[in-house]
Amino acid sequence: MYFHSMGAEQNPRAYLVLVANSIAIVLIWMIINVFFGIYLGWGFFENSPGWKNWLYYALALGTLFLIGKFLYKKWKDYL
Repeated sequence: MYFHSMGAEQNPRAYLVLVANSIAIVLIWMIINVFFGIYLGWGFFENSPGWKNWLYYALALGTLFLIGKFLYKKWKDYL
């Protein structure tokens, strides 16, 4: 009987580096978004959203999509 071998068994160090890098990328993205969104207040609006709010949300969603695409390409061999 043949078992499907994940890439993790072939090189555990490379797998753990990939996990650590993925976590670091997402954490850096989150820290940047917390800084601009909460600390600078660009994530909140009072009566109507201003240009900083639109810019913040557009960049946050755009970079989230790009990070997801990047991580998918990096993890494609292990999935």
